[in-house]
Amino acid sequence: MDDQTALCAHQLTAQINLLEALTQLLDDELEALASRNGDNLKEIARTKLTTLNQLQKLDKDLSKYPQATFSHEEITPLTKQVKGLLQRCKKQNDVNAQAAHQAQLTVRELKDILIGAPTSMTYGQDGSVVSNMGELVKNLKA
Repeated sequence: MDDQTALCAHQLTAQINLLEALTQLLDDELEALASRNGDNLKEIARTKLTTLNQLQKLDKDLSKYPQATFSHEEITPLTKQVKGLLQRCKKQNDVNAQAAHQAQLTVRELKDILIGAPTSMTYGQDGSVVSNMGELVKNLKA
């Protein structure tokens, strides 16, 4: 293996390590979303940003290699692993985005119920959905 191929392999290995760290961060992010832990979400977001910046720098460095370098037998499995991890990260990111959206909708609906928004809905004694026209907070003097 020549020096250029060895350096490329080293950078790909570093990229794999960062993608594995990002995968873990995305798993942690989903847990934080599920538990509605805002402080943890902020910390994860900062760490994700740092990791993504490092990945972009490595990707830029790797783009400088001639395409032939990536066809070496030592490099091919590493690039395949990078692509697989990247796909996993994209899929998990989509799941997290959907979970964040659902959490946001839930919070908005709860807020509407609490402030008695005209479009909010509550449940009747029999469990049926009852449209609320501001009756929940009509007699509040706050």
